[in-house]
Amino acid sequence: MVENVSIVTGVTKTFSTLDYIIFAGILIISAGIGFYHAWKDRRKDTLKEFLLAGGNMQTLPVALSLVASFMSAITLLGTPVEMYQYSTMYFYIGIGYLLAMAGAAHIYVPIFYRLKITSAYEYLEMRFGKIVRTAGSLTFVVQMLLYMAIVLYAPSLALNAVTGFPLWGAVASVGIVCTIYTAFGGMKAVLWANCFLVGMILAGLFAVLIRGSMEVGGFTVAWDAMKKSGRVFFDDFRPDPNVRHSFWALVFGGYFTWVAIYGVNQAMVQRACTLPTLRRAQIALWLNVPSLWIILYVGCMIGAVVYAFYSKCDPISAGLIDSKDQLLPLFVMDVLGDITGLPGLFVACLFSGALSAISSGLNSIAAVILEDVIKAYFAKDLKEQRAKRITQILALIFGAVCLALTYVASLLGNVLQAALSLFGMIAGPLLGLFTLGMIFPWSNKWGALVGLICSLTVTFTMGIGNFIYKPPVRPPRANVTTVGCFLGINGTATNVTTTTIVPTTTTFASTMASNSTEEPYIFAMFEVSYIWIGFYAVLTCVVVGLIVSVATGYTKPETINPKLICPIFDIVPPFCFLPEKCRKPLRFGVIHEGKYDDVETDEERLARLEELDKRKLSDVIEVTLEVKPDGEIKARPNSSNGLANHAADQGEDGTANGHVVAVDGHAQNGDVEVTRM
Repeated sequence: MVENVSIVTGVTKTFSTLDYIIFAGILIISAGIGFYHAWKDRRKDTLKEFLLAGGNMQTLPVALSLVASFMSAITLLGTPVEMYQYSTMYFYIGIGYLLAMAGAAHIYVPIFYRLKITSAYEYLEMRFGKIVRTAGSLTFVVQMLLYMAIVLYAPSLALNAVTGFPLWGAVASVGIVCTIYTAFGGMKAVLWANCFLVGMILAGLFAVLIRGSMEVGGFTVAWDAMKKSGRVFFDDFRPDPNVRHSFWALVFGGYFTWVAIYGVNQAMVQRACTLPTLRRAQIALWLNVPSLWIILYVGCMIGAVVYAFYSKCDPISAGLIDSKDQLLPLFVMDVLGDITGLPGLFVACLFSGALSAISSGLNSIAAVILEDVIKAYFAKDLKEQRAKRITQILALIFGAVCLALTYVASLLGNVLQAALSLFGMIAGPLLGLFTLGMIFPWSNKWGALVGLICSLTVTFTMGIGNFIYKPPVRPPRANVTTVGCFLGINGTATNVTTTTIVPTTTTFASTMASNSTEEPYIFAMFEVSYIWIGFYAVLTCVVVGLIVSVATGYTKPETINPKLICPIFDIVPPFCFLPEKCRKPLRFGVIHEGKYDDVETDEERLARLEELDKRKLSDVIEVTLEVKPDGEIKARPNSSNGLANHAADQGEDGTANGHVVAVDGHAQNGDVEVTRM
């Protein structure tokens, strides 16, 4: 170990000029991507282009954007801390990712995609009515605002810890840049910026892992140190929901947490709908699995290296940092601080995660407010150009609100647990609401509304109660020590006033024994592991929703629109392998045969888009409009080609290079509309 590190000298390192340049560079490049797409697509002034990138994006950038949207600085900071403070049980969350992606790609997203909706909450109106749609969309807005505040606060805290850069100055600079490029560039800017940001995230993570491993003598040495401390174990299979991270909690509790994100979250649904076919949307979701695994397990490996580096001196107990979320930034400055530019690369990595998540959130919130509030209640027939301007204004407004809510995020403690708890408390009830509608055809609007309210009540009681009363963690945190702190000061260890830290090894067996003697907590529901909150949210919403639906007159399955129902037993193994005569009763009277006969297939849509790319503008509009000097407008019919109403260079948005085109028998140019002769 080098001698000029914080745990030896008692002094933390600071940024160099090049580090600041790299940090500023990522903000400039991200903003540049937004302004580039705003300029490039300035003539494609349509809402579909702004919110759905025209509906014709490539698979890879969408897949990378899906990764970046919720693998933010929270994951980058929180995963190594999980290894340092607890154990390797967190590895099992990767199985939860796999199950969540399967559920999202084959249960939830296909329904949204085939309905051709901009807001996921339009589904709720089709299924339950406008009041449920409004309740769901406003719940989502609250969730995303709080989540974005946590995402913005976490890397700003890191920057403050390692450089002394004013905390709220970092919050403001990143928040403003992100808001501006999202508001001007729209979804296409968000997608391409996220591709760049994923590259920055991976570069930063691997730089920290490789250099850190070299400092401790190799990753094998780090893993051995973890074993000796009792942090390495994978055999906690207790079904007790109070155990913080058991196998069952991470796999099944993790499934409900992450399928709420990838299956029904507006930011994810919106990205899936930017792709030209459902199959490509499903491929983009599946491509997330290896990407998420790389980020997760590299983060876990970094956590092992961090523990090995600080195994003789816990920086928190030694007073070098104030929060466990500052642990990784401190480690980066200790091991990368002598290499000019690498600390800047790491902080750029953290802010890449923040920028991608915030831009995704702002774009999705703007879409939801426009579709579910403004259009639903105030201006149903809003014109395209005006709708786009309103969406941009909404992105700016909610960006400012996010900045204000960052102060609340500063009070929540562990950022990883805070974020996942938030998903369980708010996203969990929303998942329950969509699950109730898509899988249980008997549910009605009263069951949906009461189920959502009860679910939110239960989850907030659990989450807030856990935060206030802080029940004992099971198993408790692994032991740390300060016996090796500050040996570089006068050649001897310095006494540190901290809480009692004992340099002994905690084994899983001793943890089990200690847990067996714990007295039961007075409020049992406050003890439930945060990662199970999503499961209880869905269970509450579905059970209450069905009971209320039966009490108020349940919906008859044969009367429901089958496009709104997922034939779950035709999809989920092993039921999907049963013969038709066994599966038919499991559809409960919903008639699914032929429900998509009037919907364009993936192959048909791709063929049409390819054909449109080959056509000239004059080939795809029904009329040519001529404006005479006296102002009279004449329409000259073109030959019919079956592709009218689609612009050659944009697909379905009805606009071509900013000029007048025919749309359903009318021509539009800004606010001017001319009826076809």
